[in-house]
Amino acid sequence: MKLIYRGKAKDVYELDEDKVLIEFRDDLTAGDGAKKATKEGKGQLNAEISAKFMELLSKNGIPTHFIKFEKPNRHVAKKVEIIRVEVICRNFATGSFVRRYPFKDGQELSPHVVEFGFKSDEYHDPMINEDIAMALKLVSSEEEMKEMKRITLKVNDILSEFLLKKGIILVDFKLEFGYTGDGKLILADEISPDTCRFWDAETREIMDKDRFRRGLGDVLHFYREVKRRIEK
Repeated sequence: MKLIYRGKAKDVYELDEDKVLIEFRDDLTAGDGAKKATKEGKGQLNAEISAKFMELLSKNGIPTHFIKFEKPNRHVAKKVEIIRVEVICRNFATGSFVRRYPFKDGQELSPHVVEFGFKSDEYHDPMINEDIAMALKLVSSEEEMKEMKRITLKVNDILSEFLLKKGIILVDFKLEFGYTGDGKLILADEISPDTCRFWDAETREIMDKDRFRRGLGDVLHFYREVKRRIEK
C-alpha cells in the first residue's frame, strides 16, 4: 500500500481512489511533538475507542469518514481532502484556555465555547476566525465554518450525553473535517483520549492524554478504563 500521510500517531495508506487505511501507532506526543514516548498497545486502544465513537455518531446522523474497524489497530475510511482548520469545543475550562482567559480551572462554560485553529505545527496551531481562514484559503466561505461549528455542537450533545451515562465528563475535544471526492463535508480523523479531555464524573480524575502531558503516569490504564466504560 502507498503511504500518503504520516502524522504524529497515525499512518494513512491509500487503498483505492475512494478509500484509505488508517493505522494507529503507539506513539504519544505533546507540545507540538516536543515531548514524545511510545506506549505499547496505545494505538490499538485509540483505534477501538475512536471506532466506537464514530459508529455512535453515524447512528445519530453525523456524516463521518469511518467505514469499518480492522483488528488490531486500523480503520478503513473514506478518502477525504482534510480542511486545515481544527474545531475545538470546550465544556469546561482547563489547560491553555485558563492561561489565556480569566476562567477558573474546572469551571463549567455556558454557553459551550467553540474555537477554530489553523492546523499547522510550524505556527503552533494558532486560533483563527472566519476572516483569517478565508484569507489563508483554508475554506471557501463563512458558511463552511458555520457548518463545521453546527456539526461540532451536535457531536458535543451526542457524546456528552453518552459519556455521562458511563461516568465520564467530556471536558473538551478537537475535531477535523474533510471533503469527499463528490464535495461532501464530513467528520474525519479520530475521536479518542488523544484528541479529547475526559474526567471521571465523580472524582474528576484525568482519563486522557493530559496524563502524559502533565507526567501523571498510568496513561494506558486510563485509556483502557475509557474503553471499558464505553463498551459496557
